[in-house]
Amino acid sequence: MDFRRHTPNDSQAIVSLFKSVFTKSEGEAEGALVSQLARDLLEQTDDHDMDCFIAVDDHQILGSIFFSRLVFEHLIEAFILAPVAVHSDHQGQGIGQALINYGLAELKNRGVKVVLTYGDPGFYHRVGFHSISHETIRAPFPLSQPDGWLGQSLSDDSIQPLSGQCACVEALRNPTYW
Repeated sequence: MDFRRHTPNDSQAIVSLFKSVFTKSEGEAEGALVSQLARDLLEQTDDHDMDCFIAVDDHQILGSIFFSRLVFEHLIEAFILAPVAVHSDHQGQGIGQALINYGLAELKNRGVKVVLTYGDPGFYHRVGFHSISHETIRAPFPLSQPDGWLGQSLSDDSIQPLSGQCACVEALRNPTYW
């Protein structure tokens, strides 16, 4: 299994992966929604503000994750991990965790200090994320499931409260995602 940054040639396969995985697990509407998010991140987000990493085995993309920039009034290098997909036939094999750890190491090497995510605490706790209160770091939009707001420090310091508004990349500026 190889982990790497995506290339433009990977884009259609990435979008198809998200559509397939989320359609199978959550239904057609969710598959369409999340695959459109993946497409928008790939097509509309500057490379400086977004990283997409993939897990490849025998020339097939088995997993994909996105990290996109979050901007706070307090200047800090911060990104959000979303969305994440592992091919339905390969889930439960540790591919998602390994891919996330690979991406986090890449971001740490670039000087990113904090990574946030919004999802299943049971899964994300396994890769070092911890619950974050809205008072510590405000999400860009109201959260439908506040217990899914999670963060991880990529430095030796713990996550410090970040005051003020938080802004995400354009592709994530849809309250439906939150």
